[in-house]
Amino acid sequence: MSAPEVRELVIAGWTGRDEAALRKHIKELEEIGVKPPKTTPIFYRVAADLLTFSNEIQVSGTETSGEVEFVLLSKPDGLWVTVGSDHTDRKAETIGVALSKQLCAKPISRDAWRYDEVKSHWGKLILRSWILENGKREIYQEGTVDAMRTPEDLIGKYGGLPAGHAMFGGTFAARGGIRPAARFMMELEDPVLERQLSHEYSIKVLRIEG
Repeated sequence: MSAPEVRELVIAGWTGRDEAALRKHIKELEEIGVKPPKTTPIFYRVAADLLTFSNEIQVSGTETSGEVEFVLLSKPDGLWVTVGSDHTDRKAETIGVALSKQLCAKPISRDAWRYDEVKSHWGKLILRSWILENGKREIYQEGTVDAMRTPEDLIGKYGGLPAGHAMFGGTFAARGGIRPAARFMMELEDPVLERQLSHEYSIKVLRIEG
């Protein structure tokens, strides 16, 4: 599936099943001025053309960062899963979360797996991200997807995911706190079938003139 084939894009937020981990993520965002959500989970609609396979995105200012997530792709032949980054403008996030998510491209991997192939061992899938920080590759996020609500739960709460729709499934707290980086690397590992989906991209910061 190419990114333009997606007609509707949904970002599911606050999807954690572990209440302690969810509160930690809410707290780390509150520390940078983001208001807590009214409900959990919550679903943000953003422009479908934000999805991209690009290995570089352009952002306005230095206060943006990536978030590794599983991404559900609904196609005419069924549900697929890939890995993506809900890259977000953190400065704008203090004004409005929906606004902040609309301001940045959402890179995803070109490759995907049929959901049926991983459904039986879904909770064992591992999400990881790394950032390039001070010239070094540093682990940024890591955990199994069973920390988040299942695809069936998210789709049910949203009211369905028709063909042509895509949904980001939520993320983990960042090790060392949320922060910008020059490059973001991400991976979805299937330890049962011994395979990975991966993607990485650089972040080009556009100068703000006024």
